[in-house]
Amino acid sequence: MVKIVLTPEWFIGKDILIDVFSFIVLFIFAILAYRYYKLNKNRSILYLGAGFGLIALAQLAVILTKLVLYYDIGPTQEIGQAIITSQIVSSVDFFYYAGFFFQKLFTLLGLYIIYRLPRERKSVGDYALGIYFIFISAFLSKEFFYLFHLTALFLLILIVENYWRIYKENKFFNTKILIVAFSLLALSQLIFVLSTIEILFVLGNTIELISYTIFLALIIRIWKHGKEKKSHGHNIRYVGNSSGKRRQH
Repeated sequence: MVKIVLTPEWFIGKDILIDVFSFIVLFIFAILAYRYYKLNKNRSILYLGAGFGLIALAQLAVILTKLVLYYDIGPTQEIGQAIITSQIVSSVDFFYYAGFFFQKLFTLLGLYIIYRLPRERKSVGDYALGIYFIFISAFLSKEFFYLFHLTALFLLILIVENYWRIYKENKFFNTKILIVAFSLLALSQLIFVLSTIEILFVLGNTIELISYTIFLALIIRIWKHGKEKKSHGHNIRYVGNSSGKRRQH
């Protein structure tokens, strides 16, 4: 028996649009970070881009899986109002598991890279996080879908804490934008823990959409000001941990 979190029938397809939008934003951010790294060899920005790139791959995995799941693309059968609640052939079963597994894996790896970015030394939190990942890897299954969201929530809280610490040092607006966007992502994961309630599933997706819209606004801001000789904190490097002290002007 395959059991995947239910999507309200009227919301089917709309969640794919959110995933596509998220993928585009994440992919652009990853490319932007890589281009900046090629010019300046700043590894912090490279790792930030790698984190966003992995999450983009996660979005791509879930997009492809949902396209097959919703629209009967490929070797599938009619599933019914719920996404999956019946017995299906093992090959299709494996496809669904693989798609959502890679979505979870790449998302958590991407968030972990972003979390580790500003930290030069391992701490007790690092070891605790490693043990937690082992626990999740051992027990993650269709019966415990909420463990993925709890892990993502844990990572996002740590990421917000990291960027809050950075913001207190540099006071750059780009860093503040990241804090807001990651905080909203954390809120969406908290809501997804209760996503067996249909309206909360929709609410979680909506908040996730808002967070990626904020990331898009950050990208536009960087493109608009990033090439200025005096970027005054608008350059992409000011979303990382290497911004140094705020300029006085």
